Amino acid sequence: MAGLYIHIPFCRQRCNYCAFYSSTLYNIQQKYVDVLCKEIVLRKEYTGNQPIGTIYLGGGTPSTLTAEQLESIFGTIYSHYPIAPNPEVTIECNPDDLTPEFLTTLRRMPVNRISMGIQSFNDAQLKRLGRRHDAAKARQAVANARAAGYDNINIDLMFALPGSNRAEWQETLDTAIALHPDHISAYNLMYEEGTPLHRALERGDFQELSEEENLEQFSMLIESMKSAGYRHYEISNFALPGRESRHNSSYWNDTPYIGCGAAAHSYNGNSREWNIADIKAYIEGMESGCRNYEIENLTEEESYNDTILTRLRTADGIPLLWMKEKFNDKLNNYMLHAAEKEIALGNLKDENGHLSLTEKGIFISDAVIRELIYI
Repeated sequence: MAGLYIHIPFCRQRCNYCAFYSSTLYNIQQKYVDVLCKEIVLRKEYTGNQPIGTIYLGGGTPSTLTAEQLESIFGTIYSHYPIAPNPEVTIECNPDDLTPEFLTTLRRMPVNRISMGIQSFNDAQLKRLGRRHDAAKARQAVANARAAGYDNINIDLMFALPGSNRAEWQETLDTAIALHPDHISAYNLMYEEGTPLHRALERGDFQELSEEENLEQFSMLIESMKSAGYRHYEISNFALPGRESRHNSSYWNDTPYIGCGAAAHSYNGNSREWNIADIKAYIEGMESGCRNYEIENLTEEESYNDTILTRLRTADGIPLLWMKEKFNDKLNNYMLHAAEKEIALGNLKDENGHLSLTEKGIFISDAVIRELIYI
């Protein structure tokens, strides 16, 4: 089964990505939805008409769209694509958007999974990150989603936040666990160039946490999730039994997927495509009947490296027999030779025909993965 990813790059944070259009945001959104639906129809045969098993609206904040716009997107998908039984349909939302009224609107859609970017339950940290919600609104958003009948909820957290300490991080973890979400994703904060947070770092408003503190917070995350019954099934992802993200897992398990919208990526097993990131240029291109995108045909070595980068991040790891069938002897021997060293160091393990990171290896996963990358 294939996955379908719909990129909605608008938000209410007035970030650099969409601030240029903020004065006429609704008109831009409507134009965007119109051409997005056009692309959805245009690309319907990209993965060979495989049934769609997962649909994901994200990469921004789809909760800024109107009910009519959301209905238009879902109506287009369901009328032009074969949909597998019991698909996983996820929508990303800002916590402050998850009002009872908006959730009533969502219940009319095929959405059965909600993902919300909470990031922290510390108000000072949320303010520094420029988030519109506070901890109380985040807790209320989860409660509202439960009251509306949603039984598959993910929350995103961030660790190693500027100026944070272990006590604050543990409080965020304890608060998150007490809400009993079905899935928790937790990411190390990255200071992306050009963002307000990166500029504040350059001004010296705060310092990045040390590597030691960073690793300590990651260790606290793993231990807290494990104690609460969450399975650590991918480096940054934890799930209650049976609640692993089917859509995200498709990225890690070599499943083809279609990405529609500005900056959206697609993969069909042999090549990758990505649409132009500029919203205005994306709209103008689609309106003129010329989709602006780039394509990369993957060599066997590139496909091998992608597999190492993605599958080794997962708890299930790399199935060795599958690798032997998929790649040539040169690449397989390269992987096995590099893995021997990491197994001896205690960073990798070979169990039941699967090569995966050990608990020790998880903490240096980037370095371990680099050792298996073919250059």
